[in-house]
Amino acid sequence: MPSFDIVSEVDRVELKNAVDNATRELTSRFDFRGVDARIELNEFTVTLASESDFQVQQLYDLFANNCSKRGLSLAGTESPKDFTHSGKTFSTTITFKQGIDQPLAKEIVKLIKDNKLKVQASIQGDKVRVTGKKRDDLQSAIALLRESDIELPLQFENFRD
Repeated sequence: MPSFDIVSEVDRVELKNAVDNATRELTSRFDFRGVDARIELNEFTVTLASESDFQVQQLYDLFANNCSKRGLSLAGTESPKDFTHSGKTFSTTITFKQGIDQPLAKEIVKLIKDNKLKVQASIQGDKVRVTGKKRDDLQSAIALLRESDIELPLQFENFRD
C-alpha cells in the first residue's frame, strides 16, 4: 500500500550557511562599522544582538533575506515580540521548530479527513503518515496540504509504493 510521511524539519547545514552568509554580509555593511553586532547559531536557535533595537531589526531582516536565499522558511519559528535589553545590547532569539507538535498533527489529520480523500492519516510521534490505495490519492493529499494555510513548513518524504 503506497504511503508517505509528513514532517517538518530544518536542514541544519542550510541554517548554518544562512548564518555564515549573514555574518559575512554584516562585516561588509557600512552602517554596522564599529558597532558590536553579531549573529550566532546554537543548535536550532539563532541569536541576533546589537547596540540598538533598530539595528537588531536590521539584523533580523538581513538574516531573513539570507534564509530565503537558502530555501529556509521563517514561518515555523518562534521569536519573542520584544527585544531583550541587557546592559548596552539589545538581542532577540529565533528558534526553529523541529517536528510536528500534537495539535498541528491533529489539525493535519482533520484537514485530510474533512476533504474526504481516499487516504488514511495517522500520527506517529512528530510526523504524520498518510497511506492510500493509489498514488494519485496520495498526490492529491500532498497538493491539499501545500495549498492549506498551515503556518509550519512541511516536507513530504518516504514516498513508497
